[in-house]
Amino acid sequence: MIFTSRLREGLGSAAVASVLALASTQYAFTQCALAQDRVAPAAEAGAAAPIRFVSYNLRNYLKMDRREGGEFLENAPKPEAEIGKVVEFLVSIHPDVIGVCEIGSEADVIDLQSRLKAAGLDLPHREWVDAADSARHLAALSRFPFSARDHQTKLRYQMDDKEFEFHRGILDATVQINPDYKLRLLGSHLKSKRDVKEGDQALMRRNEAHLLRTHLDNILKTSPDENIIMYGDFNDTRNETPIKALQGKFGSDTYMRDIQVADQYGFRWTYYWSYADVYSRFDFAFVSKGLYPEVIQEKSYIFSDPDWFTASDHRPIVISVLPKDAMRK
Repeated sequence: MIFTSRLREGLGSAAVASVLALASTQYAFTQCALAQDRVAPAAEAGAAAPIRFVSYNLRNYLKMDRREGGEFLENAPKPEAEIGKVVEFLVSIHPDVIGVCEIGSEADVIDLQSRLKAAGLDLPHREWVDAADSARHLAALSRFPFSARDHQTKLRYQMDDKEFEFHRGILDATVQINPDYKLRLLGSHLKSKRDVKEGDQALMRRNEAHLLRTHLDNILKTSPDENIIMYGDFNDTRNETPIKALQGKFGSDTYMRDIQVADQYGFRWTYYWSYADVYSRFDFAFVSKGLYPEVIQEKSYIFSDPDWFTASDHRPIVISVLPKDAMRK
């Protein structure tokens, strides 16, 4: 493990063993608490039970050229060991709704859906967004039906007298949690920090963020109290222009609040870039004014596991929501 090897660089074997034993104990305690939370009854008879939403970049859950164990594999699927950990972690979290990045074809979505069901997590409803990126897509799985969708797959912007497409588009789907409560998902995966010959990657990301914010504003103009969660891999930190643009003006009715989750140790990073040896917070969950009162902060967190990197270079964000409109009179 990367984490373990780094501990050994600065600590003796006994100290490393002590740290890992503590981490294992704390992790086991967290999983026990999650299990209890899943089966806990509502506080009052007839009260709405909390639902759990997960945002997760799956790291290339698709067919692509890969190098495994020193061998080059052409058009190979995500390795079984990686998929196994993705499924294990999601079943452990036991979400009601999942929004994912970096999944391939709709067949890949069905594959994940069937594996989860076989492992005890049945999410029968799905959405898949087919935008300009032919390899990496956005998708959502849900225990509840989707009552509406307005996916944005043809958005474009101008930069340096050239036209560009919003590569992964916007997943826009509404989940009907119960007869009186809807949760609208706005999923996105902005341009990576990888340099490309077509243009400036930072400006591309800024333009994509502007298109996402424009779509959000159009929704809020007609439905200012709508329960919206805007989530995904934004490939930037909270101090950068794309994130500021997505949140909007602080204090305004259309401001999107950042749910600042952490793992059991208080760490907020969600992504590890091994080449640069950098840990960053690239994955966010922003919520609208209408949804914010229903977010259960103390039950929202970043999922952590000693083998997290086997599954993906990102860690899942978990947001707990009480599906009862607090703002409704």
